[in-house]
Amino acid sequence: MLPIFLRIWFVIVYLGAYMIENSTSKLYYINMPEKKETPEEKKLHIELVKQMLTLSTSGFGLVAALAWNSLIQEMVNSYVKKFLPGGSGIISLFIYALIVTILAVIVTYQLSKISNKIQK
Repeated sequence: MLPIFLRIWFVIVYLGAYMIENSTSKLYYINMPEKKETPEEKKLHIELVKQMLTLSTSGFGLVAALAWNSLIQEMVNSYVKKFLPGGSGIISLFIYALIVTILAVIVTYQLSKISNKIQK
């Protein structure tokens, strides 16, 4: 039994669908004629790349937000709960929500300032 990468390589070579990089930095199929890209196709490709960028940025943003979430929760549990009475779960949650809200407002404000500078 061949390893999976060799089986995939054989299928690609057998079908003639392997690609090489042209001097214009576009990928072309070897056995296919060169085709001019229409403006509609180019616009579609640009929109596709923009959408992929937005999705990947959102995904990384979610991971960063979860990391900050864990850090802030641990800070509240380690440092703030010491000074609060025993049954003060609601107070610590309020402090946590306040910290997250302040952080979100500051980051959003700074990013909007940067966006306005770039657009001018």
